[in-house]
Amino acid sequence: MFVCLCTGVTSHVVNECVANGASTSKEVAAACGAGSECGRCKRTVRAIIEAHFAKNGTASAAGR
Repeated sequence: MFVCLCTGVTSHVVNECVANGASTSKEVAAACGAGSECGRCKRTVRAIIEAHFAKNGTASAAGR
């Protein structure tokens, strides 16, 4: 599914960014562009980050 329509970034790409170390929406934006334009997708990006860290048992800094 598309997460960011402005940059055409999918949830798969965001998940890869998080798996590769991005732990905030700003880090995801720097890595793939999601959330760097209008910002409407930041809530979804943060939810993906939280889901990743909940699944892997690690605390995230997604609120930053």
